Amino acid sequence: MKQWKQLIVPIGVVLIVLMMVLPLPTWLLSFLLIINLSLALTIVLVAMFTREPLQFSIFPSLLLITTLFRLSLNVSTTRSILKNGDAGQVIEAFGQFVVGADPVIGFIVFIILVIIQFVVITKGSERVAEVAARFTLDAMPGKQMSIDADLNAGLITEQQARERRRNIEREADFYGAMDGASKFVKGDAIVGIIILIINVIGGLIIGMVYFNLSIRESAERFTLLSVGDGLVSQIPALLISTATGIIVTRAASDGNLSEDITSQIFAYPKLLYVVAATIAILGLTPIGPITFPIAGVLAFGGYKMQKAQIQELSMTEQLEEEKEIEQVRSPENIVQLLQIDPIEFEFGYGLIPLADANQGGDLLDRVIMIRRQIALELGLMVPVVRIRDNIQLKPNQYVIKIKGNKVAEGDILLDHYLAMNAGIEDDSITGIQTVEPAFGLPALWINDEMREQAEMAGYTVVDAPSVVATHLTEVIKKHSAELLGRQEVKTLIDHVKESQPALVDELVPNLLTVGEIQKVLANLLKEKISIRNLVTIFETLADYATYSKDPGILTEYVRQSLSRQITLQYTEPNQPLKVITIGPGLEKKIAESVQHTDQGSYLAIDPNTSQLLYKKLNEQVSQLVQIGQQPIILTSPMTRMYVRQFVERMMPELPILSYNELEPYVEVQSVGVVNI
Repeated sequence: MKQWKQLIVPIGVVLIVLMMVLPLPTWLLSFLLIINLSLALTIVLVAMFTREPLQFSIFPSLLLITTLFRLSLNVSTTRSILKNGDAGQVIEAFGQFVVGADPVIGFIVFIILVIIQFVVITKGSERVAEVAARFTLDAMPGKQMSIDADLNAGLITEQQARERRRNIEREADFYGAMDGASKFVKGDAIVGIIILIINVIGGLIIGMVYFNLSIRESAERFTLLSVGDGLVSQIPALLISTATGIIVTRAASDGNLSEDITSQIFAYPKLLYVVAATIAILGLTPIGPITFPIAGVLAFGGYKMQKAQIQELSMTEQLEEEKEIEQVRSPENIVQLLQIDPIEFEFGYGLIPLADANQGGDLLDRVIMIRRQIALELGLMVPVVRIRDNIQLKPNQYVIKIKGNKVAEGDILLDHYLAMNAGIEDDSITGIQTVEPAFGLPALWINDEMREQAEMAGYTVVDAPSVVATHLTEVIKKHSAELLGRQEVKTLIDHVKESQPALVDELVPNLLTVGEIQKVLANLLKEKISIRNLVTIFETLADYATYSKDPGILTEYVRQSLSRQITLQYTEPNQPLKVITIGPGLEKKIAESVQHTDQGSYLAIDPNTSQLLYKKLNEQVSQLVQIGQQPIILTSPMTRMYVRQFVERMMPELPILSYNELEPYVEVQSVGVVNI
C-alpha cells in the first residue's frame, strides 16, 4: 500500500501532461473541472486552519501541480470549444449563469475577476513572499544564537536544539520556495486572459467559417463558452491565490485563522460601543434608520463580550490562586529544590555586561566554545553551565561551583586588561596589583591607555572576558573526573555502540558494569588523560577485565594501551624527555608496602618514611620548576599506581609516568633520582 501511495503523484503528473495532448470527452472534462474546484477549496480551507506556515510546507510544490492541472484543463476545454462548439455541462452552466443574455456583461465580469486576482491578491502575495524570504534569511543568525543561548542555559535539550535549528532551515527553504512559487500564480492569471481572448476571437471565426453561424450567433455561443471556461478556471485560481496570501501572511498564532481573527479583532469590547454610536449617528443622516439595527447588534455584542471577559478574568485569577496553594502544599515543589547543577557560574551585578548580549557580552558564546574545546581535548561531554547573577557577591566578583560547592573564585575589572610579565618587570607599566585566577601568576590590571605600552614591553595582555573563560576552562579540566557520572558514561557507551556494537555487547554488562567503567575513565581524567579514544579504552578493558575487576589495575592497562597518546602529550619533537626517576631501593620499599584487600590495593608506608619521601620528591620537583622545566616522575609499571596514590594528596598536578607508557623512540633523560 505504501508503494502505491508513492506512485500517486508521479502518475497524476503524467496524466496531467497527457491531458494537454489527448482530446477528452465533455463528460470527463466536466468531472475534472469539479475535481479542480474541490481541490482549490480544500487547499484554501487547509491554509486557514494551519497554525504556522511549516505545517503546510508542501504548499509550494502543490501550487505548481495545481497550476499545471488547471492549465492542462484550459488546453483541453479550449480544444473542445473551438473544435466542437461544446465543452460540457459545467462550463455551459457557468456561462449561462454569468453571461445570460448579454455577452458583454459576462465578459466584463470575467475581466473584473481576473483583475482582482492579478492586481490585488497575486501581486500582494508575491511581494509578501519576497519580503518574508529576505527577512527570514536575515534573521537566521540571530535565531541560531538564541537557540545556542537557550541550550547553554539549560532551557532546552540537545534534541530540542537540533529540532529548532531544523525548523529554522525549513522555514528559510519554505519562504524561498514560496517566493518562486508565487510567480506561477501570476503567470496563471496572465494565461487566463490570453486563453479567453483566443477562445473569443478563434470561436467567432470558427463559428462563422465551420458552423455557418451569423456573427451575433457565433459571438453569443463562443463568448458564453469562453467566459464559462474562464470562470471555471479562474475561480479555483482565485482560491489558490487566496490560499497563497493566507500562507505567506500568517505570523505567530495560537490557533487557526478563524480563532485568531475572532480573538484579536474582538479583544477590545469597549471599542464596539464607539462603532455602534458612530453607526447610529449615521442613521440621522439621509442614509435612514437602516443603521439602527446594526448599531444595536454591535452594542449588544460589545456588552456580552465585556461580560464574558470579566468572568474569564475572574476564573483565571481563581485558578492561579488555587495553583499557588497547590504548589505550596505539593511535595514535588520541595523535591525541585534538591536539584543541584553540575556547574554554576555566579557573578556580582557589576559583571552583568559580561553575560548580557544586549550590552556586548559574549560569555554564553565563550562557554559553548569551552564545552567544544574540552570535548576535543579530554573527550568529556561537559554538562550545561548554569550562569546567574548573585547580589550577595561583590560587584566585580565571580564564583565557580561544582555540584553546589564553591571550587574557585576571582575578581575582574571589565574596563581593564590583565597584564602578565614574561619574567622581566617594567617599572613604567603601572596598574592594580592582582593574581591571575587560573594559574595564580602575579599580574596587573591596566587601563586601555597602558595596553599598547605593556604589549611592547613583552607583557601578555588579556581582556577580562578571556580571563574568566580561561579560569572556567581550567576549573572544568581540574574537576573533570567529578563531572563524569554514570549517566554520562552510559551516553558515551551508547555513542560507541553505534559504530562498535560487538565491542560494547561483549564489555557491558558481561565483563564490567557502567559504574566500573566510570571509575576507570575518572582515573584517567584525574591525570588529564583524554578519554576521547573510547574504542581503544573499551578494547583494553574487554581484554583484561577477565583477569581483574580492580579499577586501579584496569586503569594501568588502559594507560599502557594509550602510550602513543601519552607520549605525544608530554614530549616535544626532537627533544629528550627530562624526568625524575625513582631509585631501585625506593621502588622495592614501595612494592613491599603495598597492602591487598578485597576493596583494592593501597600503599601503606610508615609516617617517617612517608615524610622523608615527600621531602626528597619536593626537592627534586622544586629544582626543575626553578629552571622552568615541567617536572615528570618516571617509575616502573608495577609501582606507578602507588606512587600516584602517594603524590596526588600533596602534588595532584605532578605527572607520574611508567616506562610502558612511553613509545620506544622517546629519548629519556634523567635529571634527578629520588632515594631514601
